[in-house]
Parts: sequence; structure tokens; C-alpha cells
Amino acid sequence: MRFIKYLANELEREAVRIDGFHADWAKPTYNLAKVVIIAFALVIVFPYIPGSDSKAFTGVSIFFGVLFSLGSTSAISNIVAGIVITYMRPFKLGDRVQIGETIGDVTDKSLLVTRVRTIKNLDITIPNSAILNNHIVNFSKNAAEDIGIILHTSVTIGYDVPSNEVIKALVEGATRTEAILENPKPFVLIKSLDDFYVNYEINAYTKSPEKAALIYSNLHDSIKDAMHDAGIEILSPHYSAIRDGNSLTVPLKNIPEGYEKPGFKVN
Repeated sequence: MRFIKYLANELEREAVRIDGFHADWAKPTYNLAKVVIIAFALVIVFPYIPGSDSKAFTGVSIFFGVLFSLGSTSAISNIVAGIVITYMRPFKLGDRVQIGETIGDVTDKSLLVTRVRTIKNLDITIPNSAILNNHIVNFSKNAAEDIGIILHTSVTIGYDVPSNEVIKALVEGATRTEAILENPKPFVLIKSLDDFYVNYEINAYTKSPEKAALIYSNLHDSIKDAMHDAGIEILSPHYSAIRDGNSLTVPLKNIPEGYEKPGFKVN
């Protein structure tokens, strides 16, 4: 056990490396090996314990075995789930994650539970079996190792505003926002053409997922200011089915030459 502990410490600080074996596996692997060694040793020495073959000792052993089996079902499932999660490596301490409906930073991992601190500074304890049965979203992994993660928000604007003006204002608002990366450049997707308006989605990269709530707030404020600077109203217009007397709701440059707004017809 001393040798295994020494080897685990060396692997954890990456003084020794094994292909395919990650440094954060060293400590849990040592703990598992320790349990196996102790259990094996107990099995070996059990027959040499005085009175181990007596009926009383056997009865007590069975009694405690039944109690352990009945009372530890959920605990065992959490331990097994904790081991699986450890070797899956879906997150590490400090990562911003979403587990089910909970979003926050991982503050502690154990064989039984994982603790997450939410953006509202609440500590939530989640059983490992519940984590294994839920999808896990890791916001920090690609933010640290790749070009960043994409934050996105939508805005709906009427058909009478040219799309290129809206897209330009959205990109301008995103580039003004603190913690939004200038490269890769923010981009806009036209998500849908709804009955009365166009749904635009602005996508922007950041390497600070732990500040997502603040970034979204600043992004919305910057988009509002950029839209106002461009003379664009942020609204989702609705129209009645009666078109008599109403002009076309398309950009002015797209209105046919010589078009006249029709008058109301009364039958």
C-alpha cells in the first residue's frame, strides 16, 4: 500500500506518466486499490480469527451482512456512479457545469456526492447516481482548451427593417460588450421568418463562462444601444388581417415604383 501510494503521488504530480492514464485518476485509483487490498487481506485472515467458525459468529456476520445490504443500496449505487464519473472525466473542480437544471461551479467531488455552487451563491449537493442519470454540460472545458464557447441571444425585428442593418447593429453591440472576443468575430443567424417579424440570433465567443450571467446582461444593454444608434426600434409588430388602407411592410427600396397606398373599401 505504501508503494501504491508513492506511485499514485508521482502520477498525480505527473513526475511519472502512463499513456492513457490521466493525473486526476491517480488519487481515486489509489483509494480503490487500498479498499481491494484491505478486503482481500480480511478475507485471508478471517479463518484465523478465534471463534470464526462458531455458529454465533456466523449468525452475527449474516445479521450485519443483511443490514448492510438493505441499508446501503443507494449508497452503493452512488459509490459506483462516483467511480464511473471519475473515469469519465466529465468535469473537474472549478468547472462551470449544468447538471439537470442546476448551473454552477463544481466545488467538491467524492464517491458519494458532488457539490455545486450556483451563480446565486447557493451550495447544492447532488448524489452521484443522479448525475449519472442526467446530461452534463461543461462550459469551462472548451473555453479553456479551444477558441471559447458561444453565448447567444435572440431579438425579433419587423420585416420593414433591412436585414443587413439589423445584422450590422447586432454585431456592433456584441463587439462593444466586455469579455466578448473580437476574434472569432460575432455572427448572426436568421433563425426563423415568423408571421409578423424576423427572428435574429447573435452568437459571440467568450473565454469567461463563469461570468455568463453578467456578460448576457451587458450584451443585451450593448445591443439595445447599438440598435438605437442605428435608428432601429426593438419591437415585434403585429398586424390585423385587414390590409385595406395599409402600406406594404417591406423596406422602402423594395416597394415597387409608382406604388400607392390603397384606401379602405366599404361594401
